Amino acid sequence: MSADRETHERTEMTQTDIALLLADAADEVEIGIAPVEAVIRGGRRRRARRWAVATVTALVLAGSTGATLAVTGLPGHTDGHTTVATGPTTPEARHVSVPQVTELARGTDHGNSWRVVVSVWGAPQDESEAAVQLAAMRKYGIEPALLPDHRHRHLVGMTSYYSGLYYGGNPLRTIIFDTVKGWEPLTGTSLMSGALPLGKANSDGPDRLVVGAVAITARHVKCGWKDGTSTVVQPQAVAGSPVEWFACAAPDGTAYQNAEVIQ
Repeated sequence: MSADRETHERTEMTQTDIALLLADAADEVEIGIAPVEAVIRGGRRRRARRWAVATVTALVLAGSTGATLAVTGLPGHTDGHTTVATGPTTPEARHVSVPQVTELARGTDHGNSWRVVVSVWGAPQDESEAAVQLAAMRKYGIEPALLPDHRHRHLVGMTSYYSGLYYGGNPLRTIIFDTVKGWEPLTGTSLMSGALPLGKANSDGPDRLVVGAVAITARHVKCGWKDGTSTVVQPQAVAGSPVEWFACAAPDGTAYQNAEVIQ
C-alpha cells in the first residue's frame, strides 16, 4: 500500500467515525452536577474534576449545572470555532439571594440537637442585586451587625461566606464569616479557625466547638482539647468555596486548645 493511499484511508476513517468517537468519549466521562440551591448533608463531597479524553482531543468541563464538550484539534474539524463553557448569568444561578449551604457536622448535647453549616453567597453584579442579597441574608438569620455592608455598592462583586451553629431551636449563631473580592485558597498546612461554647448565643461555658477552613490538600485536622485528648476529623468540600472546612466538638468537661493540619 502506498503512503498516499494509507494516509487517505486513515483520514477517511477519522472523518467517518469521529461522531462515534465523541459519543463513546461522552459515555465514558463522569459528569459532576454542582448543587443548585440545595443543602448538602454531611460526609466528604467529591471535588469537581476535569477529565481529558485523549482519543478525540476533547475536554469535558464538569462541576456546573451542565456540561459543555469542547472540541479542538480534531482531524477534519476546520471551522475554527470552539464551544466553551460559560458561567451562570442569572442571580438565582449565581446564588445571590439563595446561598449554597453545606452541613459540616451535627450531634446532640444535653438533649439538644445541634448542627454546623456553611453558607456561601454569590457576588451581586449591581446595587439592585446587592439590596436583594442583604434582604435575603436578614431573612436567612444573619445578625444585622454581621451583615457585609449596609451600603449596597460595597457588595457588588463581593462573595460572602458564613459558618454558623444551630443549637436546639435557637437562631443561627455565626462563627466565622467574611466578605471578599477574591476568595484566595489556602495552601499547605495553613488553617483558619474559630471556637465558641456549644450552646445558644451568649451562652457561657468552655469553648467546645471548633470550626475552620484548610487547603483542599489537607487530609485530616486534629483538634486538641485542654484535658490532653484530641479528635481527628476529615475536612470536607463546601459548595461554592475554594477551601475545605471542618468542625470538631469537645467532650463535656474540657475545651478547645489548638487545631492543626495533619497528613
